[in-house]
Amino acid sequence: MEKVLAFLKENPTFFFATVDGDKPKVRPFGFHMVYNDKLCFGIGRHKKSFKQILENPQIEICACSPKGQWLRICGTVCVIEDPAAVEEAFKVMPELKGMYNEQTGQKLGIVALNSGAVAEIADFSGQFEQIIL
Repeated sequence: MEKVLAFLKENPTFFFATVDGDKPKVRPFGFHMVYNDKLCFGIGRHKKSFKQILENPQIEICACSPKGQWLRICGTVCVIEDPAAVEEAFKVMPELKGMYNEQTGQKLGIVALNSGAVAEIADFSGQFEQIIL
């Protein structure tokens, strides 16, 4: 997990894919955190991506570095209903509190990668590492 977290820290924008019916949907994300030893992501509960996760929890994440490396994570997620997880997200990225609050009426959802997710770190030279999360 340390290598995955280091990669995401060095390359903070990543692409998060969900399934919408039978079609993949990809969008850029910029927030992740570790909560209760699980890699977590924040998604507005009002967004289509959150609804897609509720219907089909399969996701993939992809991030690229300027050095020609990439990270891909494949697995399933579960929604964390613990309000402390949202508070932790606000500590990790205080900007989220400006978007998700009583005034905006929007709520932040936290999803965690389930055990058994697979991360791959690779590059154009053929280097490849697989990490079971």
